[in-house]
Amino acid sequence: MRVFMLGWEFPPFISGGLGTACYGLTKAMSSIGTDILFVLPRPVSTPFSTHLKLVSPRAGSPLAVPSTEFRLDEFERVTFRTINAAIGDPYQTAEEFEEAMRSGGATPQPGEKPYVVQEPGQPAPAKAGAPKAGDHYGGDLFNEVQRYAALAAEVARHESFDVVHAHDWMTFPAGMAVAALKGAPLVVHVHSTEFDRSGVHVDSRIYDIERRGMHAAIKIIAVSYLTKNIITHHYGIDPNKVEVVYNAIETNGNGAFDEEKYKIHRDEKIVLFLGRITMQKGPEYFLAAAKKVLEVMDNVKFVMAGSGDMTRRTIEMAASMGIGHKVLFTGFLRGPDVEKVFRMADLYVMPSVSEPFGIAPLEAMSHDVPVIISKQSGVSEVLQHALKVDFWDVNEMANKIIAVLKHPPLASTLRQHGSFEVGKMSWTDAARACVTVYDQAVGAMNGR
Repeated sequence: MRVFMLGWEFPPFISGGLGTACYGLTKAMSSIGTDILFVLPRPVSTPFSTHLKLVSPRAGSPLAVPSTEFRLDEFERVTFRTINAAIGDPYQTAEEFEEAMRSGGATPQPGEKPYVVQEPGQPAPAKAGAPKAGDHYGGDLFNEVQRYAALAAEVARHESFDVVHAHDWMTFPAGMAVAALKGAPLVVHVHSTEFDRSGVHVDSRIYDIERRGMHAAIKIIAVSYLTKNIITHHYGIDPNKVEVVYNAIETNGNGAFDEEKYKIHRDEKIVLFLGRITMQKGPEYFLAAAKKVLEVMDNVKFVMAGSGDMTRRTIEMAASMGIGHKVLFTGFLRGPDVEKVFRMADLYVMPSVSEPFGIAPLEAMSHDVPVIISKQSGVSEVLQHALKVDFWDVNEMANKIIAVLKHPPLASTLRQHGSFEVGKMSWTDAARACVTVYDQAVGAMNGR
């Protein structure tokens, strides 16, 4: 089977879990014999592409649009094609987009949509002149999404494949265009919805694109039952059309680590938040719990690794709570720095308000770090050896943090069982499940 795959981020161009998921899933599909043409909306930037093997377009290939074709050594059956559409990072501000265009470099790290955020236990503040939902989309993203769709269709015109697989809303118009052009079945993969990202401040333009893509698809892949329920209830989709395929992580061993080199103080415990600092990820609840923990334990530092539209506000919030000296902000981390911060951590906390899946807890467990996750996450459906708490229950979150930090046997049990549990989760299983969905889509298209 050959798949025409559409995605807007892929390592090393990542701003979140979607790129990580596309990498793991595509690599696993290649390993089980699935041929993939993966179309990306940005050129390969040389400083970040040392792991790529650039190749020329095939001889005689009648390419109608300028593009770059490349392969990754470990992706034997995958061809990547980048086309000149400036989707970049959709979660940046207009100012960040303009600066990126002026500098001609890679887009800045993600700054998520401006949200009206409710403090724990307090009504949402009303601010005069607050940005409207969707104002963060730098440049003319919606036109670029349509441009990407047109260019992807031109690439597809000269290719043969059995199924179209589109990841998240920015590729749905491209998926619909390609499927209509070639008469191929469309499978859309929902990694998050506008309801996850924006809560009550839904951007109607994005919702409309998501809804059209889901209704046009023959089959839908959701990353959790939490996401499936949103799809069926908010988008009017038949539940029988939606298949759940959980994400995973690569577990190839993490190598030796010089713990002494990265110590802060060994009498201090490290509690880690890693993710976008946005409404969706619940940073204010993390800080509220941190304050309660510090009322009981002083030898704790809270590390917030990531960036987003709430970064400045979160820093100011920590200062106003009197715990600014106990909260460290690292900014956006990638590659080896992510591994270092996991290795330093005594505990990882994911207090997400709405998390379709959540790969970071799996990464933490693979580094032998105990985890606390919100019940409002897809990953809570599959993890049995993680402590779970409602994101809004900061008292219970603080109690669980204190329990793990104060009771080594509990932390040890979570580490041992968690590491074993995450080791059983495989991208190969996810890849096989996706291929099954492809077969169902092709069968439905052919009336079987």
